[in-house]
Amino acid sequence: MACVALVGRPNVGKSSLFNRIVGRGVAIVEPTPGVTRDPLEAEAEWAGHTFTLLDTGGLVAPEGDPFAPLIARAAAARLRDADLAVMVVDGQVGLLPADDDIARLLRRWSGRVVLAVNKCESYRAVPYEFYSLGLGEPMPCSAIHGDGMGDLLDAVVAALGDSSTPIGEESPAPDEPVEAAFPVPSGPIRVALVGRPNAGKSSLVNRLIGRERLIVSEMPGTTRDAIDVPWTHGDDRFVLVDTPGMRRPARITAELERSSIARALRAIARADVAVLVLDAQEGVTDQDQRIAGYAFERGRAAVILLNKWDLVATEGDPAKRQQAEIRAALPFLAYAPILLTSARTGRGVDRIPTAIAEVATAHRQRMGTAEVNRVLREATSLHAPPSHRGKALRLYYATQVATAPPTLLCFVNDAAGVRPDYTHYLENRLRAAFSLDGTPLRLHFRTRARQVRTIRRASGGPRLRT
Repeated sequence: MACVALVGRPNVGKSSLFNRIVGRGVAIVEPTPGVTRDPLEAEAEWAGHTFTLLDTGGLVAPEGDPFAPLIARAAAARLRDADLAVMVVDGQVGLLPADDDIARLLRRWSGRVVLAVNKCESYRAVPYEFYSLGLGEPMPCSAIHGDGMGDLLDAVVAALGDSSTPIGEESPAPDEPVEAAFPVPSGPIRVALVGRPNAGKSSLVNRLIGRERLIVSEMPGTTRDAIDVPWTHGDDRFVLVDTPGMRRPARITAELERSSIARALRAIARADVAVLVLDAQEGVTDQDQRIAGYAFERGRAAVILLNKWDLVATEGDPAKRQQAEIRAALPFLAYAPILLTSARTGRGVDRIPTAIAEVATAHRQRMGTAEVNRVLREATSLHAPPSHRGKALRLYYATQVATAPPTLLCFVNDAAGVRPDYTHYLENRLRAAFSLDGTPLRLHFRTRARQVRTIRRASGGPRLRT
């Protein structure tokens, strides 16, 4: 699929243009320069053709922003992967020296270029000064109001030529799946890497994919957007989502940080697997517990990474001790595997893809009804359900009603009599019988109404109620 990169100096409206073209608010939009740091990408469609759209940070490094050189370097690296660049300039501010610098870079670039003059809300005439950039005819548009977007996208598709992919020709249709009673998730495994600031999430993504895709800095709060990074490992396809670090709500004052955290929470809700990245030097904090609790409430499969393990002292048995502390602090994630990793040295990173694939498979698992009921019958025979209001609890049968996470509906004679400890007992028995490591298991109980049948005697006598 063809790749189109939005480039330009900071604060010309690249993120607004990106959101307008892809049709949803993927990128954070703020009037402050330098908001976009890591390049974002999403699939876009126009006139029956699809292409990958990149939103990059500023290609020039303004003074005063410590991240500016890193942002410019990341934007330049992504530009090298693109087939076409859309240079975005500000039609209200006019031509600046930084625009000339970027245009000079693009004229030496081997790809094709379209010049977009953004913020032309009140007029369509382009100032003549933009013709001096030597990048062809400037295309006036307004990302905020949508003016001129059709002409701009027509120019993009025309410049791409045969590089764009006609809709319906992306790939052959897969075989029809076996019909199921409920939908079974399919496609790439969405993996949200979550945790507090500076835990090493971006470094882990870069180590996994084998290149510097994301900006890494020792300064907390480097990542602001939730960045999707498609990745294939062996036969498994993933979308790694690097999320902004989440601080305690009481410490958040800036609206930009609130917007970043909202995107991180949405990334968890959309993911198949939440990878909780902990700092091995600090252990589990209250904020880590909150983040893990959010992933559990959303029913996400989970893997716990104890990162920066190379910085932990080796006296005694620190691995055993820290794992015990994690289990004690996160009892609701007792099913999640714990891996000791170091993004800096690569230790333990090779085990991450396998762990993610295994917990994702468990998260999407379908359990046979007959086998589920056999396990539950054995469980109730070994440990009878407790009575409720003098009446013994009876478990009739159970059936799986959903995946992601696996969810069972259990029919009993009185749902009010099912105690949490007995539910936990049944869950453990099911986990012992099925491969459910890394995924929550939901058990819902419903009272089955007592069936009353009326039988008329053959002799015409009185009817009997059974």
